[in-house]
Amino acid sequence: MRISRRGFLRQSGGVAAGFVGLQRLLDGPLVAAAAPTVQAYQSEVEAYGKLVRDPKRILDLPKGFEYTVVSVMGDPMSDGFRTPGAPDGMAAFPLDDDRVVVVRNHELEDDVTLMGPFGLENQLVSRVPEDKLYDAGKGVQPQLGGTSTFVYDVQRRKVKSHFLSLAGTVRNCAGGLTPWGSWISCEETLQLEDEFRERHHGYNFEVPASDKMGLVVPVPLKAMGRFNHEAVAVDPATGIVYQTEDEHNGLITRFIPNEPGKLQVGGRLEALVVRGNAACDTRNWPDVGAPAIPIGEMLEVSWMPIEDTENLDGKLRLNSFRAGAAIFARGEGMWYGSGKIYFACTSGGRAKSGQVFVYSPSPHEGTVLEDRSPGRLTLYLEPNNTNLLEFGDNLTVAPWGDVILCEDGAKDQYLRGITSAGKIYTLARSGYHGNSEMCGVCFAPNHPTLFVNIQVPGITLAITGPWGEGCGGIWFFWTGGDGSSGVLLGFWRPSRRYWMRFRR
Repeated sequence: MRISRRGFLRQSGGVAAGFVGLQRLLDGPLVAAAAPTVQAYQSEVEAYGKLVRDPKRILDLPKGFEYTVVSVMGDPMSDGFRTPGAPDGMAAFPLDDDRVVVVRNHELEDDVTLMGPFGLENQLVSRVPEDKLYDAGKGVQPQLGGTSTFVYDVQRRKVKSHFLSLAGTVRNCAGGLTPWGSWISCEETLQLEDEFRERHHGYNFEVPASDKMGLVVPVPLKAMGRFNHEAVAVDPATGIVYQTEDEHNGLITRFIPNEPGKLQVGGRLEALVVRGNAACDTRNWPDVGAPAIPIGEMLEVSWMPIEDTENLDGKLRLNSFRAGAAIFARGEGMWYGSGKIYFACTSGGRAKSGQVFVYSPSPHEGTVLEDRSPGRLTLYLEPNNTNLLEFGDNLTVAPWGDVILCEDGAKDQYLRGITSAGKIYTLARSGYHGNSEMCGVCFAPNHPTLFVNIQVPGITLAITGPWGEGCGGIWFFWTGGDGSSGVLLGFWRPSRRYWMRFRR
């Protein structure tokens, strides 16, 4: 079967059009992935069976699944630099029928050259053009964070090219994909210019999802705020960017761009406020005395303008809380899916072991009419049981609607799945025990492949298997920037391990 999407891509902006979501087939008409139904009862289920020990001690997976090692820290890249360590958030974008472009963060500073892209003594940094190194460290200690990009053939499970794409930034933790085909990389820091740093840090940077080898000119997106950024998610219907802050009393913010799709032009930054509950404490910590947020209850939301986006004194979240903004327990992973924004709070909940929230935007989000039908915030998950979830971090929304969540705990590191009924299942366990989180979880948009990082020792993996068992099949889409229409890339029937792709 063949269909053409070249005409559609021309009409929808071509290069600017981006992948924004996946759809589900239920043995019948094509329908959007169902929005989750939150239930207070949360328990463990075995969606794919028990984990099988990996003899290589890299990743334990259920029977029928397998992984491919995509890259390892220190490997030479196509541009002559070294594969940086501490891989973190990432996203995959369709390049053609067989290939994806994956943009990947590296949570590095200036003090571990062993893990950096420039060699043990930073001898390769001289190859970086001056305008493409955000902070050269005054010629002494260049900052080692940033992003790398690799092109991966999902059919043949091979890396086609691999290169550095953003350089000279600090602690690029997570971020998020955009519907116009780029990755927003977030600095998780509040470092200021000092004797070793040439610039302030704590900003977002935009990196095109391109197979063209080379570094982007690093432009800090200052209007999006300077704070301990963690992750972002973009609603394709509005172009509004939602953001988490990795602090024990962090904010959830949104950035409304002056021109959707053009973040460098500027916009306005706002903090989430729970209506009727000024300065709401959503953490559900028993020792703070705040009323608990019930699981499944929808809370109406408003948004409060933030003026001091530069935040040089580091008090943005404190001042906003005093003015009525809600606070969250270490907001980390965030993803758009099924018309909603999902985000994890790593230390939220009565046991301080993790929460997942979902925000449903207003039909009039970001306009003067949104007061008539405000957005709604729901506590989606809070198991308070470290055997089910311990410090959820990066997350993504699967093609069939489940949330896939990485743990960042002190014990074994797991990938967990959360069903639409709020039940939890185990998908994978890292063979590297202790302080070695899994992160950057994301699906290829044109093939049933899941990418994930093991931060230490710095490995990126591609996982394949019978994804979505229990549903009839999964359609993979490439959609326009407004999310309103799309064209088929392929179809996956998990029960038969059958993959049908469609030509452009």
